[in-house]
Amino acid sequence: MTRLTSAARGTFIISATPFDASGRLDLDGTPRLVDFYLERGVAGITILGMMGEAPKLTHEESLAFARRVLRHVDGRVPVVVGASLPGFAAMTVLGKAVMDEGAAGLMIQPPATAARGDDAILTWLAQCVEAIGEDTPWILQDFPLASNVPMSAGLIRRIVESLPSCVMLKHEDWPGLDKLSTVRTLVGRRISILVGNGGIFLPFELMRGADGAMTGFAYPEMLVGVCAHHRAGRKE
Repeated sequence: MTRLTSAARGTFIISATPFDASGRLDLDGTPRLVDFYLERGVAGITILGMMGEAPKLTHEESLAFARRVLRHVDGRVPVVVGASLPGFAAMTVLGKAVMDEGAAGLMIQPPATAARGDDAILTWLAQCVEAIGEDTPWILQDFPLASNVPMSAGLIRRIVESLPSCVMLKHEDWPGLDKLSTVRTLVGRRISILVGNGGIFLPFELMRGADGAMTGFAYPEMLVGVCAHHRAGRKE
């Protein structure tokens, strides 16, 4: 099993969750979806994110889908699993199950109920780390437009420096170019930074220190190409 590290880069596609005509989870069609992403050269796959309709799934559905994806991927690329659940008990159960199945790490977005100041957010995340295990790599999701949880660059630095199992920031603040540059400058320990927002700012974000993209996109090969051109020095 490949664990996520701060060296992660490239395009981590956020997977859709397939349903059949009756509205049930389409586990039979899931391998075709995974193959579509892999054939287009993604560096990783993220499941059970906001675009993956995770809030609409039961625990059993979430676990069944995660297992189907992980077993089909079979270690070919790292798979990140969204674990932004309302309770620590549920987070512990899902997190342990998917990590045992071969997930590379978990993604966590602090909820609005935790946003009573920087100290409260940091405390909540420390409790998350305790719940999922200090040896479990995780991604800090910063998506205030959806979560209503603003996190300053200074708070992100505190989180990264206080919680060493945080290996990546999913930066999705908007507008956020200056914030991205500030985070890259402020945070002493190197972490991976992948960006969202459908990739619409990706070239500019790469020039400000991002390592790639983590977003849902109908043509993932385009995001893969942009990241490859940037690494090769073809920034125009």
